[in-house]
Amino acid sequence: IADIPLYNQDIQDAGWPGPVERLRNEVARADGVLLAAPEYNFGVAGPLKNAIDWLSRFKDNPPLKWKATAIFSVTLGHLGGVRSQHDLRRILCAVEALVLQKPEIFIGNGPTKFDAEGRCTDETTKKFLTAQMLAFEDWIARVKRFAA
Repeated sequence: IADIPLYNQDIQDAGWPGPVERLRNEVARADGVLLAAPEYNFGVAGPLKNAIDWLSRFKDNPPLKWKATAIFSVTLGHLGGVRSQHDLRRILCAVEALVLQKPEIFIGNGPTKFDAEGRCTDETTKKFLTAQMLAFEDWIARVKRFAA
């Protein structure tokens, strides 16, 4: 999402930027959306919020509407992103995404649980993430039945 411009009505009126169209198509094709969300200054990271804002502007077939979605967060601090997830869940409600409620995954002290290549090295964290992925797989199947 780094190449998506800041949302601006004038840019939208001039035509959808290519990176926004690409994201829309990827989200629309996906069975579900997994958001690995950092927390910045007690809130949702700006680039993620911006991407959601762009996606919300597609009034015909909005790509996040009724899309199975799950969230986990990793932070440097101890709380693991609980504040940003609260905000993100509220934002996703506004675009009618169907967010997996549990298990909630808040990974604090991230640098101690992942190596330099981003691989999880902490067994407890692996168990939490595995549980969420299994629940998300089930959630996707249930949402597909609902949306059909």
